[in-house]
Order: sequence, then C-alpha cells, then structure tokens
Amino acid sequence: MASLPRLSGRKVVQIFTQFGWRVARQRGSHIIMIKGGHNATLSIPDHPEVAKGTLRGLIRVADLTVSEFITACQ
Repeated sequence: MASLPRLSGRKVVQIFTQFGWRVARQRGSHIIMIKGGHNATLSIPDHPEVAKGTLRGLIRVADLTVSEFITACQ
C-alpha cells in the first residue's frame, strides 16, 4: 500500500481541483468541494496537516485510488 504524503488542507484542495472538483464554499475551517455529476461533497479541513485517515476517506469518496492521488501530488 502506498504511503500518503503529509499535506496541508490547501494543497489537498489544489490536487482535487486537478480531478475536476471545485470549491463551492468555506465554512469555518472546512473547505467544501463539489463536482458535477457526483452526488458526494468533499469537506476538507483547512489545517496545516490533514490526517492520513481523513485523506484516505476523501480519496475514497472522490472515487480515486491512492496511487492516482499520489501521482497528482508530484
């Protein structure tokens, strides 16, 4: 299993933008992202470091694999 890098919430938002997600709004310390044709929303914490379990859950909801996400990080 590939190891996820340590990323800030803002960097995670930038990566999901590459996959067609867009920022819908921000409420408090969470950035909400949506994607056309996708029923789920992503709630990304705007923290200096997003927990790895949280990041894995976001990747799963976005219908991506960890490998795809890591490739987009580079």
